[in-house]
Amino acid sequence: MKDSGGIPLACKLCYAVGGVPHLITSVAIGISLQIFLLDVVKMEAFYVSMILFVSRAWDAVTDPLVGYLVSRSNWTPIGKLTPWMVISTPFGILSYLLLWFVPRGSMSETVSVLWFLTAACLFESLMTCYNVPYLSLNMFLGGDQRDRDSATAYRMSVEMVAMLLASVIQGQVVAVYNTEKQEACRDWDQDHETPQSTSSPQTASFQQTQKAFLTSAMVMGALFFLCSLILFLGVKEKQASRCSNDKVRPSYLSSLKMLTCHVPYQRLVLGFVFSAFAFQMSLGNFALFCSHAAGLGAQFQHLLLILLVSASVAVPVWQIILLRIGKKSTVFIGLSLFIPAVIIVACVPSNLLVFMSMCVLMGFSVATIFLLPWSMLPDVVDDFAVRHPSCKDLEPLFFSCYAFCSKLTGGLSAGLSTMTLQFVGYEAGACNHGDRVVTALIVLFSPVPITLLLIGMVFFHFYPINERQSLQLREQIHSEVTSSSSVRRENTELPTILQQAHAGVTSTSHYDSNTLKFENSPHCYTLTK
Repeated sequence: MKDSGGIPLACKLCYAVGGVPHLITSVAIGISLQIFLLDVVKMEAFYVSMILFVSRAWDAVTDPLVGYLVSRSNWTPIGKLTPWMVISTPFGILSYLLLWFVPRGSMSETVSVLWFLTAACLFESLMTCYNVPYLSLNMFLGGDQRDRDSATAYRMSVEMVAMLLASVIQGQVVAVYNTEKQEACRDWDQDHETPQSTSSPQTASFQQTQKAFLTSAMVMGALFFLCSLILFLGVKEKQASRCSNDKVRPSYLSSLKMLTCHVPYQRLVLGFVFSAFAFQMSLGNFALFCSHAAGLGAQFQHLLLILLVSASVAVPVWQIILLRIGKKSTVFIGLSLFIPAVIIVACVPSNLLVFMSMCVLMGFSVATIFLLPWSMLPDVVDDFAVRHPSCKDLEPLFFSCYAFCSKLTGGLSAGLSTMTLQFVGYEAGACNHGDRVVTALIVLFSPVPITLLLIGMVFFHFYPINERQSLQLREQIHSEVTSSSSVRRENTELPTILQQAHAGVTSTSHYDSNTLKFENSPHCYTLTK
């Protein structure tokens, strides 16, 4: 699927802008939804944990299913993937607004839980219908692997800027919340003789905070629509033409089995899962850590700004480095930076200068997990296409299962963090918290993420595709496309030997990392080297 001119710069930029909607809404939910439900809606921590986990789990489960449905879709005049994004955009915006809307009048806690759980699950489902086709679009832009890597780097750079913008917007909302909470706590202390009481000022209504959350949601919705429009107008899908003449579409379960049995995909996914889990566990508690463990709640917005600016600067830097030393080595260097950063912050959390310096280091490491795993995934898809040349249109399933793992770790991180805080006695809206809460936040911010990150790096160590093999894959795919085109020009019928191979397939697929031989699978015959 190589163009003579590669992928135009304008197309790369429009493609990169298309990732903004999912990113900004995810940032807003990650930073603010926990605070919104705990202190504005005044929901118990257990129900907040349930909503966060169930919605993420639901979102994760729907990813592979939507990926399979997208792969089964037929081509239309505007493409195969674009209709999914166009249809899901208006409904996704509406459901996002409902997520931050508190109905007027008294509402029982049960109804409140059902309202926000339904809104969260609906939004996540619609975002899946947008994001899975968008991620898969990388394989339908044209060009070769270097062009796709370049498009991925552009996407990550734009997404880091979008994350910065979303964080600034949400930081303003959190600032309104902190101001209103401090005023409520001062009024509470003046009316009670025990200023150190951990009781919550339950009379605080946080009306300004509620308006701020809804206003930010409308701004996010406007950005969602604008970026989707740019993607639709600026990117045209190009149909892939790199596989064998006789293509088949395996069933949903058979497709999942083939993906999970593909060793490079296994190693990459497991490394990505544990590494993403580590980052989400640490950064998901970043706001609470700054407020309650470090005592730097007033500087939270500035610390987050430093972290995200560093990550934005780091994306093109890592892109240059990976071209020089390879993706696998770059992953190890980038992920390793996170470990000393969170250790130092956990040891001296109240030192603002040290915290700011470590945020720079953390930002460079965050850029790694944003760029490298997504840049390595197309290599795995190419490897799978070479091993299973008769399998048709499974690219969306690869990307959707990858997104499934990312979202599942996000749900686990949010759920486990909230449940841990409830166990140690975190009280919604409390002006002060005990030592157990502070200790729990430190553990969730540093030791747990470090352990998870080390496990992820072990799996990345055993990832089998290196730069030499990636180059061989590109050459083999190009030669297969060329030979396939020649065969179609010379013959209009399928060779008899391929018909016999397709009809006589009965064995299962086996991957041998030493000999790199692949045998026939029940649904897709393959070439044996």
